[in-house]
Amino acid sequence: MQVYVEKPKCTGCAHCFDVCPVAVFQMHDRASPDVNSDAAPAEWQWKGEHLPEVTAKWGNVQDGHHHFAEKFEGGSGGISVAVNGPSCILCQACLIECEGECIVITDDSGNTYRSVYK
Repeated sequence: MQVYVEKPKCTGCAHCFDVCPVAVFQMHDRASPDVNSDAAPAEWQWKGEHLPEVTAKWGNVQDGHHHFAEKFEGGSGGISVAVNGPSCILCQACLIECEGECIVITDDSGNTYRSVYK
């Protein structure tokens, strides 16, 4: 199983981290040297900028999360990193809960699944 986060889309909501039963995800500070340590292709690695459409959608939402915060504090903020992708059991909880619609999972047969926020 291969799992990665399309980092320019990640709002830092930490829902993936909260719902994953096998600890695939960790939240990292955006400036952390290991923020791109998952299998994300070069175009989806963190380069310091969010996609404008994601910022427009989530930038002013008041839901208790620290969207787009640099650091992971108080249950949100920072950026998600799929540090343990091979442990994924394809329960798809993260795919449903991901606000930024930024999670990509490819199973061992080559099928690809993408997050679509409920």
